[in-house]
Amino acid sequence: MPSSTPVRDVMSTKVVTLRPDQTVEEAADVLAADRIGAAPVVDASGNLVGLLRDEDLILSEANVHVPTAITFLGADFVLPSALHRFEDELKKAAGAIVDDAMETEFATVSPDDTLEHVATLMHDREITHVPVVEGGKLVGIVARGDLVRHLAATT
Repeated sequence: MPSSTPVRDVMSTKVVTLRPDQTVEEAADVLAADRIGAAPVVDASGNLVGLLRDEDLILSEANVHVPTAITFLGADFVLPSALHRFEDELKKAAGAIVDDAMETEFATVSPDDTLEHVATLMHDREITHVPVVEGGKLVGIVARGDLVRHLAATT
């Protein structure tokens, strides 16, 4: 895969999107019907406000991790990172709408970024989907499968 290939040559431009006010059940139906693992969430003005991944939906069916606590000299200390993870998982597990379950901190790329950049981003952050944004608006999405298909076509 030529590292200088721009994202625009590989990204999907017919992007299935969700709204923050949709129910989690509706979102699951959309992801399943379109056989996709994630969908950008856009508000009424078309602004990208989140990313809902199948992992976020699966969490609602999984056991929530209880925070790690350490007892020292009779006092219990909850590790801050464990507490933050617990709060995030609890919020998602209880969420009835997309806004409750979606990721609000996620990576984006521009159409002019290179495949090397997006592949590195996906690898380093262990993510499978990256929205493509230009001028503040969603213009596409890149999934790991897009990179694999491009690799197969160019080798």
